[in-house]
Amino acid sequence: MQIGFYFDQTRCTGCGTCIVACEDWHDIPAGPAKWIRVLYKEAGKCPEVFVSYLVVPCYHCASPICLPACPVKAISKRKKDGIVVVNREVCLGNVKCKVACLKACPYDAPQFGPEPDAKMQKCDLCLERWKEKKKPICVEACPTRALDAGPLNKLEARYGKVRKAEGFVYYKKTEPSIVLKPKRP
Repeated sequence: MQIGFYFDQTRCTGCGTCIVACEDWHDIPAGPAKWIRVLYKEAGKCPEVFVSYLVVPCYHCASPICLPACPVKAISKRKKDGIVVVNREVCLGNVKCKVACLKACPYDAPQFGPEPDAKMQKCDLCLERWKEKKKPICVEACPTRALDAGPLNKLEARYGKVRKAEGFVYYKKTEPSIVLKPKRP
């Protein structure tokens, strides 16, 4: 089984509630580390303006290239659910490994705090919430219900198998675990 995300680009308003909820839940201090980001894209000219948002967490890829990039194997993919996790105690930190995992990830999911020799951190799909049969905090917090998470096959059955959206690039090499509902210009 592979757990993944669903993102409805037609519903997202770019409010950032998912970011705030994630930072609050995981006690992530204000600064550069963002386990989930919201990208903004604008196109066209008035009166024909197009605006879209894209939620970017770790997509828990089927073939995550951050794993082989880590020189000490601090990153692993859980067999039972496909969630990509990091062992921060094994991580060398951003100085010693020169952020090899971040450089490898096409989605910039690995994050590093501002402290010297910061250890890698990233979205873990709220593992502690899954154990309680709850959705990730970003999904629960989204006021427009633009996010969902669960077994990828169930997300595809419910929402389809679309892997294209404004601002998103699907890399076949990594196979991100995401289903999308794109906003059309």
